[in-house]
Amino acid sequence: MNRDLHSIRRDYNFDDLLEEKAGNDPFSLFDTWLEKAIEACPDDPTAMVLSTVDQEGVPHARVVLLKKRDHNGFTFFTNYDSEKGQQIAQNNQASMTFFWPALSRQIRVEGTIEKIDRAATQAYFASRPRGSQLAARTSQQSAVIASRDALQEAFSKEESAFADQDVACPENWGGYVLRPNFIEFWQGRPSRLHDRICFTEHQGEWNMTRKAP
Repeated sequence: MNRDLHSIRRDYNFDDLLEEKAGNDPFSLFDTWLEKAIEACPDDPTAMVLSTVDQEGVPHARVVLLKKRDHNGFTFFTNYDSEKGQQIAQNNQASMTFFWPALSRQIRVEGTIEKIDRAATQAYFASRPRGSQLAARTSQQSAVIASRDALQEAFSKEESAFADQDVACPENWGGYVLRPNFIEFWQGRPSRLHDRICFTEHQGEWNMTRKAP
């Protein structure tokens, strides 16, 4: 690459994050920031980097979509047999990272992951577009496949099998919830003097600290 990557930069000058703005409830602050992101970042505002670790301690990261935030934590859906599903089964410690460039904001969430109950998975699956339902049944996620044509053929078979009926939710597909024990809110600031407000959970209580950028 001939491009000078050193010269690609911008100064962050959107807002500040002071302790009085943050409050004492990280979930409330998260919801406020997410609502703002939905307004300001129309392209995938719920996208997040999910980072997991395999049994050999090697980290893996990919982008998934947040589908629910409630008192339990942060929920997403995937194939349980996928690489990420296998890694979660081996080590349920994980993190999520949200980044909204238009707002100069980032949130890091760390905690433990567990499967949600089957009824909640089936309810969400029923709400998905039919094409997405069929794709969930078609894809053996993370498995090596022969070709794009082979994938399309498998999709067509599922489409024919459920032509006149609702698409059944696969047993190996469902939701995970990350229960957080650490949440960091990062607000970009001029001259790289960024705000970093961190919440750490201890015995059901959240403690706030500020970290140097």
